[in-house]
Amino acid sequence: MATLSQWAAGARPRTLPAAVAPVVLGTAAAHLLGRADAALAILALVVALALQVGVNYANDYSDGIRGTDEARVGPVRLVGQRLADPRNVKVAAFLSFGAGALAGLALVALSGAWLLLPLGGLAVLAAWRYTGGDNPYGYRGLGEVYVFVFFGLMATLGTEYTQADTISWFGVLAAVGVGAVASAILVANNLRDIPTDTVHGKQTLAVRLGDHRTRILYTVLIGVSLLTLLLMALSTVWALLGLLAVPLAVRNGRTVMGDATGRDLVPVLVRTGLYEVAYAVLIAIGVVIGVALR
Repeated sequence: MATLSQWAAGARPRTLPAAVAPVVLGTAAAHLLGRADAALAILALVVALALQVGVNYANDYSDGIRGTDEARVGPVRLVGQRLADPRNVKVAAFLSFGAGALAGLALVALSGAWLLLPLGGLAVLAAWRYTGGDNPYGYRGLGEVYVFVFFGLMATLGTEYTQADTISWFGVLAAVGVGAVASAILVANNLRDIPTDTVHGKQTLAVRLGDHRTRILYTVLIGVSLLTLLLMALSTVWALLGLLAVPLAVRNGRTVMGDATGRDLVPVLVRTGLYEVAYAVLIAIGVVIGVALR
């Protein structure tokens, strides 16, 4: 039976920045319009975190029962390492999805953004179908698309829309930037797992592209985040505070382009998550300063 610490590790806390960052930037976009709402931001954060934990447990369950996780390096695999009953991991996934659904229902009810209700349902379905079901899209090289859409565009713009009742160009740029970094986390993860995924027939985008082009893709995604940051500065020059996170990005880029493999790529996952949070928080601080100085 898995211990509490193993269950916590199985939730893959290193991936949680992908849930926090879009909510921070979506709230910053709403604040730039003078419409930020802390209570709604907290609810949006609960939704994002619950979905992230849910998809992590769902991934653990689905990959575990397929045998994909048996020879992985990296975080704890509850099913793959036979630490927990697969049924219990599946229950944990759906409990997380349920918590996210309840928080999402409260969010749309309080904000009146009922348009987001079916989109939220689609997000839960997509989270399960990532590696679950008969034909999971994560096994067909579409995982990065899911991450970009749901943990970039939808999470950021949904957060802004529930607070400001509109979507701004700043919000769109923020969504693209943070979505690119979130996708980069998955790219680094799948780069590390190319050998085992190839053996088990998991055709991730990294497997399809190959080692070298996957490393280039990682660098391009980080570059997209920097480009969108510069464009956000057209709305408020203080958004350039986000450039303080660049050293993290540069260090990651050197490791990835330096042909690191296996366990040597694990720190890249951690630092990319830190870069995503720093990127979001620093830009948000810039927005607050810019609004205060108007």
